[in-house]
Amino acid sequence: MELTLTGKIWKFPDDVDTDTIIPGKRGTLPTIEEMGAYCFEHLRPEFASSVKPGDILVGGKNFGCGSSREQAPACIAVHGVKCIIAKSFARIFFRNAFNSGIVLIECDGIQENCEEGDIVTVEVNKAVTVNGKSYPISQIPDNLLEIVKDGGLLEHCKKINKSKEV
Repeated sequence: MELTLTGKIWKFPDDVDTDTIIPGKRGTLPTIEEMGAYCFEHLRPEFASSVKPGDILVGGKNFGCGSSREQAPACIAVHGVKCIIAKSFARIFFRNAFNSGIVLIECDGIQENCEEGDIVTVEVNKAVTVNGKSYPISQIPDNLLEIVKDGGLLEHCKKINKSKEV
């Protein structure tokens, strides 16, 4: 699957945990859309009101650490963010993000060579390019890219089940 994403960078530090993405007290709100209004409320209070569909997050090491809170990537996805690039991701966040329709790219090096607001281009399974410099990235399995293409795991499962109907 060929996929290219281009967007404005929102830059984040190392060790952004799921409670920073969406505080636990906000997890009782009835919908992901309502929770999304509080995304990064303590770290980046302007995020929910300023992020635009297609923007791309760039983080450091261990992005998404903490609890297995699946609402964390869902609260990011509800804003139209389709990609997060980081040095590394917490494993449970990694899978939850793909299930929410977000492509995660592990890439070390761009963090020191980009600033908030720069434009980054991601050629999935090829490279990340920012400020005229390209960085190689590892391969993402086709099954995860299919989930993203379908809009997340729920929509992917609906598509599979619909194709099995006679």
